[in-house]
Amino acid sequence: METRRFETASAHQGIAINKVLRNTYMLLAMTLTFAAVVAGTAMAFNLPHPGLIITLVGFYGLLFAIHKKANSAMAIPLVFALTGFMGYTLGPILNAYLGAGMGDVIAMAFGGTALVFFGLSAYVLITGKDMSFMGGMMQAGFWVILAMFVANIFLNIPALSMALSAVFILFSSGAILMQTSAIVHGGERNYVLATVTLFVSLYNIFLSLLSLLGMNND
Repeated sequence: METRRFETASAHQGIAINKVLRNTYMLLAMTLTFAAVVAGTAMAFNLPHPGLIITLVGFYGLLFAIHKKANSAMAIPLVFALTGFMGYTLGPILNAYLGAGMGDVIAMAFGGTALVFFGLSAYVLITGKDMSFMGGMMQAGFWVILAMFVANIFLNIPALSMALSAVFILFSSGAILMQTSAIVHGGERNYVLATVTLFVSLYNIFLSLLSLLGMNND
């Protein structure tokens, strides 16, 4: 009897995990498409970049709202608001690269981002490895990134910018590993929050690759 109950509970848990995973990837695909459309529109109309302060306020404001409303009907519209806003901030950046004749850099950054995401996701899904042990390293990495980001604002040293981009790629890759692992092992039941984590990680990897490849090209 106990064995049967255990098997039933395991089956229900497996169904719940598959549902979260499916909903996460479905919403991620939709938000990536929406962000791409918004970025394309911003490029077509040559819209200006909102600037660092507005970008940070808009990003963290919407991120805070999503976490507050993660279990309500407002969560999905807020996710699209955040990803659309991030897509808008990307449009002027891509126009700058195209204007500098670096369309190939954009293509390489896009391909590299896709390769990193599919590779890391496949690793966790196939091996089923629990990546929760990375939590401490991720917290330390966050403070390192914050310190480097602030220093780069004032110093504006090319070598520091390259190092920051490299650290961003490593940090975001770790976030993808941890988030995917959390879903697989039942630690993440909210697909909205999972989607936001993966989207922001992909956005950061893409921008970081753009920066690194752009510097090398230049």
